[in-house]
Amino acid sequence: MKIQTGQGTIPLITLICIWSISALNALPGLAVSPILGKLSVIFPKASELDIQMLTSLPSLLIIPFIILSGKLTERINNIWLLQSGLLIFALSGLLYLLSSKISQLIIISALLGIGSGLIVPLSTGLISRYFVGPYRTKQFGLSSSITNITLVLATSLTGYLAEINWHLPFLVYLLPIISFVLSFYLKKNLSDDMKKQSSENSVPGSLSPELTINGKKGIQTDRLIQIMLFYGLVTYLVIIVSFNLPFLMKEYNFTSGNSGIMISCFFLAIMAPGLFLNKIIDICKQKTKFYSLISIALGMALILLTRSEWLIGTGCILTGLGYGVIQPVIYDQTTRTAIPQKVTYALAFVMAMNYLAILLCPFIIDFFKSLFHIQTQQFAFIFNLIITLIMAFFAYTKQNSFLFDDKNQ
Repeated sequence: MKIQTGQGTIPLITLICIWSISALNALPGLAVSPILGKLSVIFPKASELDIQMLTSLPSLLIIPFIILSGKLTERINNIWLLQSGLLIFALSGLLYLLSSKISQLIIISALLGIGSGLIVPLSTGLISRYFVGPYRTKQFGLSSSITNITLVLATSLTGYLAEINWHLPFLVYLLPIISFVLSFYLKKNLSDDMKKQSSENSVPGSLSPELTINGKKGIQTDRLIQIMLFYGLVTYLVIIVSFNLPFLMKEYNFTSGNSGIMISCFFLAIMAPGLFLNKIIDICKQKTKFYSLISIALGMALILLTRSEWLIGTGCILTGLGYGVIQPVIYDQTTRTAIPQKVTYALAFVMAMNYLAILLCPFIIDFFKSLFHIQTQQFAFIFNLIITLIMAFFAYTKQNSFLFDDKNQ
């Protein structure tokens, strides 16, 4: 079966390989989450810092290695880079299963961050290389959907496995082996694609004048920075549903099981828009980001103002839907800020903002809570709701600017 790309066709197996790489983006940290409460029992001599490093170290290393991987795509064979990252990722999974000391887990967590960081930009970079126009937009939507549905399913699986044995959740880190096997189907197609690009770039004047900035060709830095800042901010705004909702639900006298269901609804909602992304953009056009931000704001308002499980769940869904539109749209928009050879590098910077926002979110909230001497769990949602409304105002008033005009996505 052949898949249309907008510039020809590729085998279905090639697309499945790309999808499998997208699924891996959700995995770092998942296996540790279900056993965090047990780690002090499993390792009685472990300090609080040791336990914190298990969750933070992969994210800390993912960020620089995403950038490094993006840069390396310009210099070395992309398939070799992908396979190296997959092997490191899978090796960390195997070592996790064999580990018996907290020090070993910390070192393996660093290895996991390196492997994951190497493959993250390639999950979107391969889409930008194979697909163009609305076909590319559609695939970015599907890639986002796959990442988030994997997050929901893997979270449920690791939680179940953790009840059997604390080592078993780490089995999810062996999934890169599947992607590694499938990656061999990419080799011929990517090789042919590189030859085609080389031929096209040898033609004088083939580079778009729009991508020449101050005499330097490659990336429109000012536009890329706009996208990075916007994506990082929006990720920070919505991730409080995952970080702070359990504490807010406890303040509302709900059980932890209730908050787990709400968070699952949130991630499932992020997944949904990717299945219909082109249709959503066709309807919303240059107001796509504005409507998405309004959806996020309405979701946060419902979470804040109600004590009903159904309405809080609806708020989580609205917040997730808004972000589920913005995420793939941002990836697609990034591809128009760079020449083909540098698209993956540009995407690496944008995707790094996702992990940076997740890493900084708890510290930002704690800083402002201390600054204003506020202890209620509602503060995070009030604070982020205000920022979301300000961003929605700018999205509406600047809807014809590069950042907010999505009609040509």
